[in-house]
Amino acid sequence: MPAERHHHPIESDSADRWHTYELVSGVPDIREVRRWVRTVLANLTEGDLLDVLLVISELASNVFDHAAFPARLKVRKSEDPCVVGIVAEDASPALPQLRTGSPGSTRGRGLVMVNRLAQQWGFARREAGKSVWAVLPCATVT
Repeated sequence: MPAERHHHPIESDSADRWHTYELVSGVPDIREVRRWVRTVLANLTEGDLLDVLLVISELASNVFDHAAFPARLKVRKSEDPCVVGIVAEDASPALPQLRTGSPGSTRGRGLVMVNRLAQQWGFARREAGKSVWAVLPCATVT
């Protein structure tokens, strides 16, 4: 049986609106998420894009590792000031926890990276689950 496509982009029609990517339960394809972000935020500088890719990869991985479906990712770039907003929404009421991880552990550092790269980040309970969000500064490209 062919593998199911795990992510479904829903595009927006405006540069200052949220672009949404529906995640589907199954084997995570973070590479596809990153490809989508590169398309949606093609006008970011390479350094800013790399920061956004790291943050959205961590938030998407957390959805697959700890959350419940349905789930989606959202991104938006605003111009004045130049910031990128990222939101991961899922159906789990369990809130994320910022952990430091032990020196020998290979997991548990994702939100530490988000905390370092984001100008702000946080989470909010929703009627059915939660949203985890981050705001990253970006350079204005002229």
